[in-house]
Amino acid sequence: MADLFDSADIPSTEGPRPLADRLRPRSLSEVIGQTHVLGADGPLGAMLAARSLSSLVLWGPPGVGKTTIARLLAAETDLAFVQISAIFTGVPDLRKVFETAKIRRQNGQGTLLFVDEIHRFNKAQQDGFLPYMEDGTILLVGATTENPSFELNAALLSRAQVIVLARLDLIELERLVQRAEKDIGRALPLDGEAREALIEMADGDGRALLNLIEQVAAWRLDKPLSRAALARRLMRRASKYDKSGEEHYNLISALHKSVRGSDPDAALYWFARMLEGGEDPRFLARRITRMAVEDIGLADPQAQQICLEGWQTFERLGSPEGELALAQAVVYLALAPKSNGVYTAFKAARALARETGSQPPPLHIRPAPTKLMKEIGYGSGYAYDHDAEDGFSGQNYFPEGVKRPVLYTPPERGFERELRKRIDYFAKLRAKRQID
Repeated sequence: MADLFDSADIPSTEGPRPLADRLRPRSLSEVIGQTHVLGADGPLGAMLAARSLSSLVLWGPPGVGKTTIARLLAAETDLAFVQISAIFTGVPDLRKVFETAKIRRQNGQGTLLFVDEIHRFNKAQQDGFLPYMEDGTILLVGATTENPSFELNAALLSRAQVIVLARLDLIELERLVQRAEKDIGRALPLDGEAREALIEMADGDGRALLNLIEQVAAWRLDKPLSRAALARRLMRRASKYDKSGEEHYNLISALHKSVRGSDPDAALYWFARMLEGGEDPRFLARRITRMAVEDIGLADPQAQQICLEGWQTFERLGSPEGELALAQAVVYLALAPKSNGVYTAFKAARALARETGSQPPPLHIRPAPTKLMKEIGYGSGYAYDHDAEDGFSGQNYFPEGVKRPVLYTPPERGFERELRKRIDYFAKLRAKRQID
């Protein structure tokens, strides 16, 4: 995947050069953004100051300078820069790269091998880099838009430092616009609001912004365009969202935590972000229902029903009308009293069941459908609760030898306040029955 200012090593002097190529930084000090890694206190700044560069994995969204930084790192350390793409490079090509790097090393120069889209190499191919990284034949700099924890071998990650690059913020993108205007020789034909809209359209992607600027600069206009006029001429860039990748999990986590945090505005925002990114509303309906049983539970028993009804409404109405029913469920969940009492009790019960899984029920609560079973004590001593005082016998229902645990402790919130009273009531009766 192309990155900010990426182009051929030696730009052609014939024909027009794209704006992104003309503005490619010639030193790391000219790179816009990424000060957290390039600054004197950042990891790359510290490496360069010590003249000791290690293998790296540059992880970040498109258009933030991964290729440019790799190229400039090679220049700063006098290493030969070799660039390949995992999409177009096979094993024979890699062998040639490694052999050439060996010869270059024998002649006294190291090689910085930049691998774009490194996550597209399979695990075996990634392992192929290891011996050449270990003996110093290459200094590997990989670039990826995917989470390295999921996509790269542990062995490769142990030999390379992961550098996280950030999307460009609005101030950094404005600096890029100003640099472009200086190169073009005139201001963009946009009023203030339209200029802001252009920057927002880039969505943190520097290369996308430069491409948009190049389009706008080509227009010959008598007066600056307004935001509305710009919107008619340019399409907003699609939001970054991968329904099967890390962004998918980041956004559903943000939605879930916003609901748990009782923030309906944030919850609606993340819900809308996922819909705008093309998420399947049925996936959202399922996850919203899960939130009702995990984070609200019996504090508001109606929450689960509202989620199920919203889900059913969506199935009947479809999109986009049915999405409003899901949005209503999101708001209801965010404002409902929160409790994970049953959730934690169930986890504790599962853990106890694993520890005591072979323990049989006590004899008095086992069924006795045959004469033999009655003779050996099945069902003997069982107290029928409806016949007991207060409709409660207080008998033990746990296996013999298993100390009675307290698994469910409802908080004093919502409907569970009432359940707390009932638990305390039965606990007092149980203690009384045991004394009697």
